Amino acid sequence: MARDAEATRERILSAATIEFAAHGLAGGRVERIAAQARSNVRMIYAYYGSKSGLFDATVADALRRMAENVPPRSEDLAGWAGDVFDHHQRFPEVLRLSMWARLERPEATAEPGDTYRSKTLSVATAAAHPLSAVDILVFIYAIAQAWQLSPEGLTGLAENPTRGEEVAARRQAVVTAVERMLHAPG
Repeated sequence: MARDAEATRERILSAATIEFAAHGLAGGRVERIAAQARSNVRMIYAYYGSKSGLFDATVADALRRMAENVPPRSEDLAGWAGDVFDHHQRFPEVLRLSMWARLERPEATAEPGDTYRSKTLSVATAAAHPLSAVDILVFIYAIAQAWQLSPEGLTGLAENPTRGEEVAARRQAVVTAVERMLHAPG
């Protein structure tokens, strides 16, 4: 019985990820999530308490998975930036969920701080840089997600912006920018 409950929770989180990434908390509909998850609204409320509770759980799950899949590497922060870029290319819904949370429910993004705290300490130990470890990680993360957040009119200026070569060039630009930031003269 516990396996079925866990499978149902996973289906609900998966459907909620799609729904909330597309529509945010205010626009997301529990009925659509239930239908997509092959569940019912009553089960969603039983598991998550409220629509906000489901949104929080969805954001926390997406950010936790990203932190697990792409942990900061103090020995190769530029490589980590490339990995974050790749993650956003493969899972754009994670970034969209995060942006909706920042707009509609900032407290939903607080949980992953614990996930990154120990990683930040290892970066602080390894980095001989005038910025704090947190600042370094925030800057690197911002650089890695910049193309996903930039207006289409700007990113679309390059010919064939969806071609693999263009994405690879953007990724390399991210890695190079982080390398230069970390090795800039103090």
